Amino acid sequence: MIGFLRGVLVAKRPPSLVLDVGGVGYEVDAPLSTFYGLPDLGEEVTLYTHLAIREDAHHLFGFASEAERALFRTLIKVSGVGAKLALTILSGLSAAEFQRCVEAQDTARLVRLPGVGKRTAERLIVELRDRLPEAAGARRSEADPNPLEDAVAALIALGFKPAEADALVRKVPAQGKPIEEVIRLALQSARK
Repeated sequence: MIGFLRGVLVAKRPPSLVLDVGGVGYEVDAPLSTFYGLPDLGEEVTLYTHLAIREDAHHLFGFASEAERALFRTLIKVSGVGAKLALTILSGLSAAEFQRCVEAQDTARLVRLPGVGKRTAERLIVELRDRLPEAAGARRSEADPNPLEDAVAALIALGFKPAEADALVRKVPAQGKPIEEVIRLALQSARK
């Protein structure tokens, strides 16, 4: 996967931009929130990326922050929300504003975004209310690590549903074990 790109900005026309990274031009789609912070053409920029591989195309998405990328990845896991709608949501709301909408169950605010109907807004709230704080950037400090939460997040990143990942981690004796061991044991229990 491509975690980030650092290169010279050679073109920007929302929602697409082109970065020259070592002589290779990467075409990247980004939300408007990222466009607002872009430097002038010819200057260097770093974008956190998400690569979507489909049968007919490879599509690269870029974000100004890891929190934006995390929220994008969470949004595209919601039924009925594709990459285009996720970019629209991030273009209309910051990660923190989106989190507030979900916590307050503010469907009216979400419905004002292009492409978000009442059903989609309700689905976003229902599916994201329990797993949004981490995705929206409310990360724990390094001084307060929680290996169980980190293990659940790792299993979700591997494709497990949140409830399934949580159940797998709770099954393993995790007390005092490093996160890598907890994940390994949880994966072993999933195979049984």
